Amino acid sequence: MTDRLSKLRTRMAEIGTDLVALGPTSHMDWLTGVNPHGDERPVMLLVSQDYAGFLMPALNADAARKSTDLPFHTWADDLGPDAALAELLGKCNVSGAGRSVAVDEAMRADFALLLLDAMDAPKRSFAADSVGLLRQLKDDAEYEALRASARLNDEAAMAGFAALAEGVTERDVQAAIHAHYKANGAQAEFTIVGFGGNGAFPHHHTGDTKLEKNMAVLIDTGCRLNGAPSDMTRCGWFGDTPSDEFLKVAGIVEDAVQAALEVSRPGVVASEIDRAARSTIEKAGYGERFLHRTGHGLGVDIHEPPYISASATTQMRVGNVYSIEPGIYLEDKFGVRLEDIVILREDGPEILSGLPRTLVMKP
Repeated sequence: MTDRLSKLRTRMAEIGTDLVALGPTSHMDWLTGVNPHGDERPVMLLVSQDYAGFLMPALNADAARKSTDLPFHTWADDLGPDAALAELLGKCNVSGAGRSVAVDEAMRADFALLLLDAMDAPKRSFAADSVGLLRQLKDDAEYEALRASARLNDEAAMAGFAALAEGVTERDVQAAIHAHYKANGAQAEFTIVGFGGNGAFPHHHTGDTKLEKNMAVLIDTGCRLNGAPSDMTRCGWFGDTPSDEFLKVAGIVEDAVQAALEVSRPGVVASEIDRAARSTIEKAGYGERFLHRTGHGLGVDIHEPPYISASATTQMRVGNVYSIEPGIYLEDKFGVRLEDIVILREDGPEILSGLPRTLVMKP
């Protein structure tokens, strides 16, 4: 935590930010390990070059104290937070007009307005360029945790494919995946199982559709292992030889993954990675059936910056962790999405999963 706080202050000095204000969000969790109870009672962490401390409801102070040694400025329900916030701002030494404050973009609006109203006409921005930027640059410990989660996720996905049998439901396969997580000390984050035409909905809600012979199967699943998330999509076929169209589409999607991996290099703008995948699919005649961005970051949250989209302007850096997940979705037929999480190294992307993207065939 001390190292991250030091890096944050260095970054604040680089961009001319006097104060960073974080709510009870994943920003706060990443920086301090504190994940306090969140309700309507204002709670925030303020960081300046001179001080770092919490505005903390007295009701929650004892529980939060177990996670940090940073000072608390507590307030009780009968008095309200104003005096405690004024004390905390005084400690941060950010009095005077026009000071620059970066506000957590995920903080409740009433918390943010409480802070801004207590300051003298501050210059406002979001924390995406300070805490958000630092979160995108994963260290060795984060890498190891994410890789371990990815490898367990590999096993769970294959447990799902192993459960395929005529007449089982999507929920049955989901249950097999979740059982593998639980048996190995992880918690399910989400699981999409799509049989046949259901795979053509990128965010299909796993349901009671029964598996029949000669159906495509899409499994997109992720867990948390020791707090670290995972996310991966694989596709397969249940029954006899897959249709020529399914094999063709799967080949195009794999080509799109390879194209995105090839251009993933430090210094590349994120939109170029999206363009590499998207143009591959467009050239094959399926451009209108690629319905979403190519990827998203992964760290504390399962979806976080950097986002790999056509409009993204982020310049990729060593340590970025993100998904590459192009897809083609054919209504009433099937969907094919192939997803891997990568960490960007000096010489290109390293895939965290150890599971090949080859189609899983289940007779």
